[in-house]
Amino acid sequence: MHPAKDVADRFPFVPYENRPKLEWPGGARVALWVLPNIEHYEYMPTFNNVRKPWPRMPAPDVLGYGIRDYGNRVGVWRMFDVFDKHNIKCTVSLNFGIIEHYPDIWEAMEARDYDYICHGLYNSRYMWNLDEAETHAVIKDCVDTYRKYSGRQLNGWFGPAASGTYWGGEACAANGISFSTDFYHDDQPMRVRTAKGDLVSIPYSMDVNDAVVYRWQTEGEEFARMMRDYFDVMYAEGEHSGTVMPLCLHPYLYGQPHRLKYLDETLAYIMSHNGVWQATGTEIADWCKTNWLPKLEGIGG
Repeated sequence: MHPAKDVADRFPFVPYENRPKLEWPGGARVALWVLPNIEHYEYMPTFNNVRKPWPRMPAPDVLGYGIRDYGNRVGVWRMFDVFDKHNIKCTVSLNFGIIEHYPDIWEAMEARDYDYICHGLYNSRYMWNLDEAETHAVIKDCVDTYRKYSGRQLNGWFGPAASGTYWGGEACAANGISFSTDFYHDDQPMRVRTAKGDLVSIPYSMDVNDAVVYRWQTEGEEFARMMRDYFDVMYAEGEHSGTVMPLCLHPYLYGQPHRLKYLDETLAYIMSHNGVWQATGTEIADWCKTNWLPKLEGIGG
């Protein structure tokens, strides 16, 4: 039995226009968090749950695998250079299989003191159709893996291949995870209620997301325009109440030679503005738990 009676129980509704002012550290207008999705897809995955891991089945889909493997072999290193240039501290949406399969990437991220949201073990293993116990087991394994390699508590979660499920929220809260990007319903952090405790939902974008818009033949110049337009609105609205801009990227796309300059130019544009708090997911969640979510108590659902 689901502990939440309806959507309002899980996602308290507070209209955008009726909220108190969200005040970021230092009076910033926008919290920018940069989310490279660093992923590992299995070369020979088995069918699991409701979707074939590769469109060109049966496996191996050499083309699909090779394109994504390029991101880990080449693209991610170019992106690291661009992030370093603009002093970006990323929050990596990480398939935890990367830690063991690509230790050089793990060491490079740790050297940069990046933050992490777990994106499951592999991007070819989904959360769909797992029951409550199975969901808890998967998320607990990820939490334990992170603690084994980092010595730290895992704070963030994003279902692999965006396979967010009902029990994911319960399992996250039960395993000490404080924030999630499984919900794409707001431009400010909001509370998500579960039977195991509340989570902070931090905005993530499927609209301004290179892996999504690429499917519609959108190329670098157009995607850069979308990112700037997105920022301009968040920045303008942030004068009155703080907003969040997620920058959602994949190394196999924006680590390509012909797209890299658009990422560089976009970060230069955003970071040239005063009032941008370039934050990690953990920093945003921690700030909101103390300084923002209490303001919403008793308002709306």
